[in-house]
Amino acid sequence: MESSNDKIQEVGKNIQEKAALVWSVADDLVGAFKPHEYGLVVLPMAVIKRFHDCLLPTHDKVLQTYEDVKELAVKDGFLKTASGYQFYNTSKFTFDLLVADPDNIEENFEDYLNGFSDNVQDILARMEFSAQVKRMVEGGLLYRVISDFNSDKGDFSPEKIAAVDMGYIFENLVQRFSESYNEEAGAHFTSRDVIYLMCDLLVAGDNNAFGDEGISKTVYDMTMGTSQMLTCMEERLKALDADADIDVFGQEFNPFTFGIAKADMLIRGGDPNNMQFGDTLSDDKFTGYQFDYVISNPPFGIPWKREEKEVTAEHKKGMAGRFAPGLPSKSDGQMLFMLNGLAKLKKTGRLAIIQNGSSLFTGDAGSGQSEIRRFLIENDWLDAIVQLPNDTFYNTGIATYVWIITKDKPEERTGKVQLIDASSCYTSRRKNIGNKRVDITTACRDLIVKIYGDYTDGTFKGVNENGNEIIVKSKVLDYVTLGYNKITVESPELDEEGNKVIKNKKPVADAKKRDTENVPLDEDIDAYFKREVLPYNPDAWVDKKKTKVGYEIPFTRTFYEYKQIEPADEIAKRIEAHEKSLMAKLHELFGEEKE
Repeated sequence: MESSNDKIQEVGKNIQEKAALVWSVADDLVGAFKPHEYGLVVLPMAVIKRFHDCLLPTHDKVLQTYEDVKELAVKDGFLKTASGYQFYNTSKFTFDLLVADPDNIEENFEDYLNGFSDNVQDILARMEFSAQVKRMVEGGLLYRVISDFNSDKGDFSPEKIAAVDMGYIFENLVQRFSESYNEEAGAHFTSRDVIYLMCDLLVAGDNNAFGDEGISKTVYDMTMGTSQMLTCMEERLKALDADADIDVFGQEFNPFTFGIAKADMLIRGGDPNNMQFGDTLSDDKFTGYQFDYVISNPPFGIPWKREEKEVTAEHKKGMAGRFAPGLPSKSDGQMLFMLNGLAKLKKTGRLAIIQNGSSLFTGDAGSGQSEIRRFLIENDWLDAIVQLPNDTFYNTGIATYVWIITKDKPEERTGKVQLIDASSCYTSRRKNIGNKRVDITTACRDLIVKIYGDYTDGTFKGVNENGNEIIVKSKVLDYVTLGYNKITVESPELDEEGNKVIKNKKPVADAKKRDTENVPLDEDIDAYFKREVLPYNPDAWVDKKKTKVGYEIPFTRTFYEYKQIEPADEIAKRIEAHEKSLMAKLHELFGEEKE
């Protein structure tokens, strides 16, 4: 059986090469289309050709069935049975027949596209493919593009390319399309190694994964892209139980990646209605649904001003809505996706979601970000956070983290949060893919998952497939240590003679001298104030009405290791030696000039 490492490497070898061959069709588009528009043709054509090659063996059977049932009001079921898929095409044309009649290519191709079932028509409509066909006709390119896809490089038959491999190719094509648009760092793709890690963390900590009758799970991805996270999660659960009953659901806002996700679902025989198009934040297609697993890599650093009206309205619903705890800064909506995922969890559900570093600490006490962290932590739903190695993603090299959230913590993890620093647990790639320079290979993943399961403090070492050392650090914290009281310290306002200004028998606060202190949540405020403030400002007091509770995840501070500074006398000796050496060289230089 092919190992997960082999599959990871395929993304960089066979799959990338196949996608490159398909993308080379874009050479025919030069002139009529701008470089950033090539994907508008290549992606829909790749989807169409995959449908075509899947349907080809049953083409004649579908045509005969269509003749028999075309007068019936309900004929979909018969045609799907005849095709062997959840879709069909009743046109007499195939790509061979289209290429055989170049003089009528436009009319014949239109007939072919119109022959698809409604669920395929929906995909092509989302991609606005009819507009691109018109442009190809106007540029005299339609016949050439169809011919290219009918060549060896466009052979997408199931016998040649398995469903999961086709998913990789689609993913790679979308990546190329995205790069040609120069997408922002937040709109990146999740590499297969990261998805495997997220899947294994979800399953490893699931006390309800196995039942008497095997596995029956629902999985949801709120920003599904090409649906590869869902496909991987299904793979991992099927590996645990080949008879597992897995239903996947997803929502996507990009019409191209949505089309590919829905196409993939159709080809694999799943329910295409489980794939929904729309903006998850402003147009939730799964209201009222709850799932066993939620797995997602939402965009980060992307504003949510476009969805502000709907998001704010839902926030005002309180606990009846998805965004009750608070709203983050309008410049970054990633924590809104976290709240959406939380709202979609069953009482025994588990969520794995990728965030960048800002979700750990940005936002002062009382801010939306802090209140979201407070909501998760005080409800004891935050289980663990894993820091990934830098340069793990194709389009960004920044630090990223996997948050594991569950509503069903086991007793031994109650009241605690585990932080795992896996930033030094990776295998360097032989060949980079964009910004992706490292992989979380099997050895790396196994070490991380083991440490998550062992649930203990320490620094743990292993060896990767290249024989290099890998390191993972773990720290289990009481969740109360993540919180603090932000207190407001006031000082009197003095009159011109230096006396305290008194009003209603109380000193008046001087706003210019106002200060704040963050007091750890597990420490008494009065004791802290007496120890840390009064010795330096004996007339100060705390305005307790202004006290706010805040939470942050001190990831860097938790794993900071103090390095002994070199003694001063040793530093002085080195400086003195360096000065003597420098002066000797100067004397030597000037001495040579005098000669």
